[in-house]
Amino acid sequence: MHMKFGGLQKTSLIDFPGRVCSILFTVGCNLRCPFCHNWRLVLNPKPPFLSEEDALKILLSRKKYVDAVEITGGEPTMNRDLPRFVKGLKEHGFQVKLDTNGFYPEVLKECLPYLDYVAMDVKTSLEKYRLLGAKSIDRMLESIEIIKEGDVDYEFRNTVVPKIVEEDDIPKIGRLVKGAKRFVFQQFRPGDTLDKGFSEIEPYPESVILRFSRIMKKYVSEVVLRI
Repeated sequence: MHMKFGGLQKTSLIDFPGRVCSILFTVGCNLRCPFCHNWRLVLNPKPPFLSEEDALKILLSRKKYVDAVEITGGEPTMNRDLPRFVKGLKEHGFQVKLDTNGFYPEVLKECLPYLDYVAMDVKTSLEKYRLLGAKSIDRMLESIEIIKEGDVDYEFRNTVVPKIVEEDDIPKIGRLVKGAKRFVFQQFRPGDTLDKGFSEIEPYPESVILRFSRIMKKYVSEVVLRI
């Protein structure tokens, strides 16, 4: 079973720290985050899909300009074939970054030897994960430990969505990632969200996110703001 992709963005300057990268989008996800912008890739992905072969062909044709690839989704680690695909990218000389929600720790583990950077979402406190459609969060907790103990550079990140992430959630999230190297807060952008109720929500002002970051600083080495 080969992987199929819902799209390819040829150039991004902001998604892979310190690098210009191309982005591959996988289809399907185990969560249903109401604030998701890539929901079309999640709910009912429509062809044409991009095959592994065609994706690789495009990436190789542009390699002299862009030698880093980010794989995002959907949820890439739902694909059992991801470790093989990532290994192939590495063998072609690409730097590889993986975005994941952490719910497939065994696939994540298999990918790690071929990754240069992992960004894992820690979306809210444990008790609120049910709002995102998660039944159990044990596997996500396993991924946090795998990433913290691994050798691959990483960040845990959180999109500060009002209602989903409130001030009293921040210490709870902090305890989940305690001792981590890097935690990133990303601004929520309303617009075309899975749950239309979130398309009009007013994002937090910068001052609130700064307050969140000061709380998080007690738990991790570095806090980065992408707001």
